[in-house]
Amino acid sequence: MANEGSYVALGLKVWKNQIERADKLFATLSSEDVLREIAPGRNRLLYLWGHLTAIHDAMLPLLGLRERLHPEFDVTFVSNPDKSRAGIPSHEEVRRAWNVVNAELWRGFEKMSWSDWLQRHSAVSEEDFEKDASRNRFAILLSRTNHLSYHLGQAVLGLK
Repeated sequence: MANEGSYVALGLKVWKNQIERADKLFATLSSEDVLREIAPGRNRLLYLWGHLTAIHDAMLPLLGLRERLHPEFDVTFVSNPDKSRAGIPSHEEVRRAWNVVNAELWRGFEKMSWSDWLQRHSAVSEEDFEKDASRNRFAILLSRTNHLSYHLGQAVLGLK
């Protein structure tokens, strides 16, 4: 394949556009707005935002960039459903974590060559990667971009 660099550039452009969409949406929300459910009896906007932050944070070691910055978010935003725990991080704590995690990801992305993206990610063994080379870092970028888009759609519906 001679176009790997083009594919990576396109993947990064789509990621960046989705992050910018999310930044724009979340920046408009007040501390009261983030407590709104996306639908009656469903997750609150704060939970979605924290969930996305936790998933993006988990990308850092998965892509070999660095250790996680906020592993404590997993208990609240990944392992348990919304409203099942007391002491959920505040609007401002989630905002700060979101900004720091995504800035750190982007710094790492900028340092990666197209061939780095085709390397295995840390959750796949060398043996399994030999069997299926599509289990690479670029696949993580694509799947997490799709995940972000999905939850952004939910968040937009929650604001209507």
